Amino acid sequence: MSPKDAPPPLPEPLRIPVADSHTHLDMQDGTVEEGLAKAASVGVTTVVQVGCDLKGSQWAADTAAAYESVHATVALHPNEAPRIVHGDPDGWSRQGAREPLGDAGLDEALAEIDRLAALPQVKGVGETGLDYFRTGPEGKAAQEKSFRAHIEIAKRHGKALVIHDREAHADVLRILKEEGAPERTVFHCYSGDAEMAQVCAQNGYFMSFAGNVTFKNAQHLRDALQAAPLELVLVETDAPFLTPAPYRGRPNAPYLIPVTLRAMALVAGVTEDVLAAAVSANTARAFDY
Repeated sequence: MSPKDAPPPLPEPLRIPVADSHTHLDMQDGTVEEGLAKAASVGVTTVVQVGCDLKGSQWAADTAAAYESVHATVALHPNEAPRIVHGDPDGWSRQGAREPLGDAGLDEALAEIDRLAALPQVKGVGETGLDYFRTGPEGKAAQEKSFRAHIEIAKRHGKALVIHDREAHADVLRILKEEGAPERTVFHCYSGDAEMAQVCAQNGYFMSFAGNVTFKNAQHLRDALQAAPLELVLVETDAPFLTPAPYRGRPNAPYLIPVTLRAMALVAGVTEDVLAAAVSANTARAFDY
């Protein structure tokens, strides 16, 4: 294994324990036990395991039931909705091809998400939302139908809504306004600018920042972090994706949260401990645990 492919080293432990508000343990190397132990050794004592399809959502719920430090969210990813309705055109999914099931297939899948959302270890509905990067115009209707359904499910079950918003800021905010956002709404891997952060703050939406806040070309994210009220800021890995600098391109995992959090503290102009205490309280409030 070359150094660029090797897992990054363990960072210095945080003094105040925090949570990884969005991770995909099922996509990471090693066992769940190993990943959780490694994270806990550096002060990341809680993780939110996020579902993206029916299989992954069931896995998230089962894993959260088995581990006290894991909380689950369940959903159909925005790119999964058109895949169910129309099949699997190139660019909609990294997974294998699927025959189109139409709106009835989407309704059936949403009913299963609704069932899982009622479970006590499931603390959120997501990641849901809109993704205009991978899905063309022909997939937008399925994404919007799915997003609106997830909002309703989250509100009915009193769970947090976890939003995936990629190149769709205006439409995501519009649909949240039209449907009425749940009491607790989280913009996962926040991707907007400072102006959008002000809109989120006005509506009480949480903004979760990932490792890409450390990237050289991400000044807009750092500006957004500076504009975001401390009481609405979360931190996440989105592991195995978005590994923070200086380890960009290498495998990400919850144990790297301290790297991102320390970079965020410098941007926000607060100490590491102040930010850690804030995101710890904010994550517990956002996911009601």
